[in-house]
Amino acid sequence: MAMASPPFISTFNFNPISFKTTLPPLSSSSSLTPKLRRPFLRFSVKASRKQVEIVFDPDERLNKIGDDVDKEAPLSRLKLFSPCKINVFLRITNKREDGFHDLASLFHVISLGDTIKFSLSPSKSKDRLSTNVQGVPVDGRNLIIKALNLYRKKTGSDRFFWIHLDKKVPTGAGLGGGSSNAATALWAANQLNGGLVTEKELQDWSSEIGSDIPFFFSHGAAYCTGRGEIVQDLPPPFPHDLPMVLIKPREACSTAEVYKRLRLDQTSNINPLTLLENVSSNGVSQSICINDLELPAFQVLPSLKRLKQRIIASGRGEYDAVFMSGSGSTIVGIGSPDPPQFIYDDEEYKNVFLSEANFMTREANEWYKEPASATATTSSSESRLDFQ
Repeated sequence: MAMASPPFISTFNFNPISFKTTLPPLSSSSSLTPKLRRPFLRFSVKASRKQVEIVFDPDERLNKIGDDVDKEAPLSRLKLFSPCKINVFLRITNKREDGFHDLASLFHVISLGDTIKFSLSPSKSKDRLSTNVQGVPVDGRNLIIKALNLYRKKTGSDRFFWIHLDKKVPTGAGLGGGSSNAATALWAANQLNGGLVTEKELQDWSSEIGSDIPFFFSHGAAYCTGRGEIVQDLPPPFPHDLPMVLIKPREACSTAEVYKRLRLDQTSNINPLTLLENVSSNGVSQSICINDLELPAFQVLPSLKRLKQRIIASGRGEYDAVFMSGSGSTIVGIGSPDPPQFIYDDEEYKNVFLSEANFMTREANEWYKEPASATATTSSSESRLDFQ
């Protein structure tokens, strides 16, 4: 460890005519070099019968300058958690003239998520996106790039970014991973541009590139209507320590295919506001976790229906509710972080994606915080996660 240097000791003898300074001689072995950790000057000043000692510590001054610079310097990089969501219930209430469907759903953020690193790029013409998995586009098809382009279009900013996406949320899962990435990118772009606009503006703009994106600008729990872009923030309806398990087969569900097979006369007729009231009063139960997209999703992927049935049968009451999230193909079991034993034993399920999770929310004016511990695995010791 470097030691602090010995002080300069200077004696100033004042008289009406002369001013004299004496310094100790310096040698080549002197520790007083620019590499010293904490050089300082100590002056012992005699004036008349009074002696005043003045200590000058350049490190302290430089540290203060550094602190002032840090306060003034613009933010240049960010590392953010990008959590996914589940639909605790999902009612499809109408088909619109524009081809979309009206829905009414309780969305909730959960603790499974990706990590995204953003840094300012010297480029003035292009963002650069990299990722840790194959099958995820890194060009203009990716919602992260679309979100950054949208931010520049709306604000006039000329800043571009380097982005690395550490992907943990599978695609085609009904978990909104891509939508969360887009919302996180909008938040990051705004922070790295000095906060040019409000969260409400980011939320409003985000619906232009995806129906689920506005939800992530809630505080983590929301009742969403319209295409999903009308977001009513809710106080947290569930305790954060309520565990769940996510089980996603290797096969994905095409959202377009699921909606193509949807028949409104085969959906539930329960009022979604009644479901919301029941959640507020009684918490999670199987009767509340209705998903109108399950039936068409099970037609697209019949093995998904069998998986849900087996989880319910094998759970022996361990789960408060078992349901599909979004348009699939993730089955959620709330009440336990553990999958049924058959998931490990049956060859059919050796490649499923497994993750335990909890409900989570965020504080005002902050983004979602990565949980201290998050587990996402496959059912075998070797990761076979397929994001294609």
